[in-house]
Amino acid sequence: MNDLQQQIKVLIIDSLGLEDITPADIDSEAPLFGDEGLGLDSVDALELGLAIQKAFGFQMENDSNALREHFRSVATLAAFVAAQQAA
Repeated sequence: MNDLQQQIKVLIIDSLGLEDITPADIDSEAPLFGDEGLGLDSVDALELGLAIQKAFGFQMENDSNALREHFRSVATLAAFVAAQQAA
């Protein structure tokens, strides 16, 4: 697993207070929201978005369709963060 995905998994756990979950429990390809995967909700999305911006030092555009796709899984979120850091 790459380091960025690991960092994001730890950030998800810490920022959302998921005490019963370890980074190893989170599948990088599993959906973060909805009934599958972690089952996060819209409040979790807001908190996670703020934590990502703070941890990685960039602002997200308010394009809900694009953000929804970026936040689909840990893998897509890691790709998005990597792209933002390279820009």
